[in-house]
Amino acid sequence: MKVLWVLAHPEPRSLNGALKDAGVAALARAGHEVVVSDLHAMAWNPVVTAADYGHDPDERFRVGPVSAQAYAAGALSADVRAEQDKVAAADTLVVQFPLWWYGMPAILKGWFDRVFLKGFAYGVTDPDHPGRTLRYGEGPLAGKRALVVTTVGGRGPDLGPRGVHGHLDELLFPLQHGTLFYVGYEVLPPVVVTGANRVSDDEFATAATELCARVLAVPHTTPLSFRRQNGGDYDDDLVLRDHLAPGRSGLGIHLRDRPTETER
Repeated sequence: MKVLWVLAHPEPRSLNGALKDAGVAALARAGHEVVVSDLHAMAWNPVVTAADYGHDPDERFRVGPVSAQAYAAGALSADVRAEQDKVAAADTLVVQFPLWWYGMPAILKGWFDRVFLKGFAYGVTDPDHPGRTLRYGEGPLAGKRALVVTTVGGRGPDLGPRGVHGHLDELLFPLQHGTLFYVGYEVLPPVVVTGANRVSDDEFATAATELCARVLAVPHTTPLSFRRQNGGDYDDDLVLRDHLAPGRSGLGIHLRDRPTETER
């Protein structure tokens, strides 16, 4: 594997830092190629600005088309181009972060905002079906795999279907479905370390062992069964067809269940 490991934590001696070290070491021992983007160590700028694209400040800054033009012209800022080169070279993306305020830290959100640009990660049309956009399971980054690694303060049950924090699958939905699957990645079940503020030495050893096993198993792991946009499950308005997940709504309907008679 060629792995890009993106880490978003300000302290290298943290639980996240130690887990990253364990995972990267396991991959290296197994002969895999690993590149690490430690966003805090890189002093990554998470803020989208017109300067990223050499845009004339006197002109209205429309981020989508301006960034697409700059990407096509090879006029992106050097830091963005470097990260895009890493993404393009890797067949596996590991995204690691602590869950803060129910989402990614701002520095990681800004990495996606600045790196996953139109033309590079999205906004590509299907050459066989003009007018249809390749996304949600298709697109420029299709054929690659992504794994989310996150630490959370909750103990586990409080992140379940009836937990006070909400179901973790739904908290990660914007990243796993709306970002990674959107641009074409096959998204693997996440690695989640709970009770992150109270991890004992034994618990860390268990978590590190699980993480190492999961990253080594990336090529053979069954991805989450998100429904492809262009696979026939959605109508022309991109609404799930009535015979699929009948009577249900919410984020969970965008994952395929075990096939039923109504879905065959």
